[in-house]
Amino acid sequence: MTTTLTDAARENLEAGLEVKHQITSHLNPPPSYDVADHPLPVGREEIWRFTPIKRLRGLLDGEASDAELTWDTTLPDGVSLTRISTDEARELGELAPNDRPSALAVALAGGARLLDVPAETELDEPVVLRLTGQGADDLVWGHVVLRVGAFSKATIVLVHTGSARYAATTSVLVGDGAQVNVVSLQDWDDDAVHLGRDAILVGRDATVRHTSVSFGGDVVRMHANVEYAAPGGEAELLGLYFADAGQHLEHRLFADHNQPRTKSNVVYKGALQGQGAHTVWIGNVLIRKVAEGIETYEENRNLVLTDGCQADSVPNLEIETGEIEGAGHASATARFDDEQLFYLRSRGVSEKEARRLVLHGFFQDLIRKVGVPEIEERLTTTVEAELAKNVLKDLV
Repeated sequence: MTTTLTDAARENLEAGLEVKHQITSHLNPPPSYDVADHPLPVGREEIWRFTPIKRLRGLLDGEASDAELTWDTTLPDGVSLTRISTDEARELGELAPNDRPSALAVALAGGARLLDVPAETELDEPVVLRLTGQGADDLVWGHVVLRVGAFSKATIVLVHTGSARYAATTSVLVGDGAQVNVVSLQDWDDDAVHLGRDAILVGRDATVRHTSVSFGGDVVRMHANVEYAAPGGEAELLGLYFADAGQHLEHRLFADHNQPRTKSNVVYKGALQGQGAHTVWIGNVLIRKVAEGIETYEENRNLVLTDGCQADSVPNLEIETGEIEGAGHASATARFDDEQLFYLRSRGVSEKEARRLVLHGFFQDLIRKVGVPEIEERLTTTVEAELAKNVLKDLV
């Protein structure tokens, strides 16, 4: 006897087989809201082996706390900021946590703050959320949802300052056809600890630029995730970081191409100076079987300015289909380019000015892409201040 499947039955079967054969990234555990699914790490796990767990000061333990950061906001007309429950945040379709800090943040934050940009809204000025910690011993759990409606255009800036022990998950929900620019600036005091995850869901034919900038803090570990709700979405992930003596700045990227005809482009640049300065960049792109016709590239560049620094850079590609437009990655760690310095010195530029110009050239192409003049000026000023601390202080 021959059995004939209906079209609907065949589609259901194919969908079931697709789910069955999906691969799981070895660098990104399966997402889950259940904290028990994210065991307390000991430091030997692949996703934690670069992180100084002993310096996290209890952020992984799951202690309840009522402490909060102070919020100061600039909200253009039509944009709202409200509190919603944890269940309401899940119902909006946010991506579930995929590590212990983000799962703890959702479980212990006592709800979420929802920033809502209505559909078909075009903002002429950025939304700015200024989050300030009140003390190095404060334990703060954060859950933020940024929802940008279909066919809207918006720039959203989050600025973290002060000091705290802060673990947070930020969900970015981008509607179909929307154009969104998100900037997250970590400019903490020297004793702050920040574990953050920005989880971005890109709608059909939407475009997202996400920029993560880390300068301050004792230990900062940021995790940016991108998934696609439908074909045609594009994501650009940019990052800048500057580590001083003793600082640990870690950035982890995960672009999950789970839809066809999607794009991702990752460019992160960092500089290090001073004894014990440590930066980590882990880039990972997962191209699933269904993701035909996608295009992706990831790049990380590090500039080591003094002895005693360590920059770890690990790009990864996990590919389940060869039917793609292109996929690649690049990583490099180096000191000042002697040829560039010689060129400038031979034209009468002092060594101090030559080093300053080289470093500005290294960062400036990314700073110009931030898209917020006030933040771009602030970043340029911060780079100058960082240089003055060590590399340029003894030069004339």
